Amino acid sequence: MNLQQLPALNASLNACSGLFILAGWFFIKTGRKRAHILSMSSAMLTSTFFLGSYITYHLLKHGVVTCFPGEGIIRIFYLVLLISHTTLAATVPVLVILTAIPALRARYDRHRRLARWTLPIWLYVSVTGVLVYMMLYQWFPAAQ
Repeated sequence: MNLQQLPALNASLNACSGLFILAGWFFIKTGRKRAHILSMSSAMLTSTFFLGSYITYHLLKHGVVTCFPGEGIIRIFYLVLLISHTTLAATVPVLVILTAIPALRARYDRHRRLARWTLPIWLYVSVTGVLVYMMLYQWFPAAQ
């Protein structure tokens, strides 16, 4: 795997995390606790792999900046999306840890209360991460 392939890997890991989050939500809503635990553990694992890959990519880029080439309203949309994604992404690791700890301690009331905030934020970050990738590398790629 080379440096240019890491953004696609990162988007794939984000997409997988999002699917695991949705599956975990479905499973807990339908009373399937073991499947919920497996799905949410898988979401945490793929998110952890994403974070490692994302950090690796940016450390190896050595200051190379990727600029969005779109103009007009699409550029404004991209920047709003990127800012909201980045801001919320910074909170996700803390929220996930704070939500997982009560579950591990069988404090399901606290887990449920925190998960009501964590799930939509984590899902939003996963989905918008894929959208940022698609806009930056697929739909509006910079001229090589």
